[in-house]
Amino acid sequence: MVDWAEHARREEARYRDGEARLPDAEDQDVRQRQLTRMGNAAAGVGLARLMGGDTEEAREWFARAVDRYRESYPLAPPGSWGRPIAILKARILSGDWDGAEADAHWTLEQGADAESPIGRYAGALALLVLGRDEEARVIAEGLRTREDFPAPVGDALAFIAAGDPLAYIDAIEAVLESFETRGDYLEDLPAADTVVVLQALAARRDMAAELSSPLLP
Repeated sequence: MVDWAEHARREEARYRDGEARLPDAEDQDVRQRQLTRMGNAAAGVGLARLMGGDTEEAREWFARAVDRYRESYPLAPPGSWGRPIAILKARILSGDWDGAEADAHWTLEQGADAESPIGRYAGALALLVLGRDEEARVIAEGLRTREDFPAPVGDALAFIAAGDPLAYIDAIEAVLESFETRGDYLEDLPAADTVVVLQALAARRDMAAELSSPLLP
């Protein structure tokens, strides 16, 4: 059994440590890196609380993660698409769809349909949040064939956008399997957060799959 409360305490300690050592605004590069670490830690607390069943505290920490990612983004190098992706995922994981839609618009305003796979991933997520499925499908279809992007995730995005529930089931099961067979997890949290996000997007289209795994809430 995973001790999710202990995971949450560890991630909160990481966040508080980063908060205590946050450099002044003059040192922008170091500051944006530290803010991102704090965002990761806050998202880690949120995910641990979500996995442990405490959705209210999870929402509070996901919101804190969004704040840190947004604070870091203007200071980050161009093409730092991991932060908009993390923001959208945090909103979706917390069930904050109003916030997700606002941040999806913001993500697209940053040019998130860029040619890099991570930029296109950010764009596809944003478009799916906004219900702009035809546009999302074009981007996702491009991701599916790239060697530098996980094919099952690209498949799942494309089939959500296409409204194809049968194909989506195969794709999301492959994404879940990729989590279940890996050895390392973000922030050392054994949770399939991407699966939860994709399932939430699919559920808004009445096509979520029936899944069961220790890596899911």
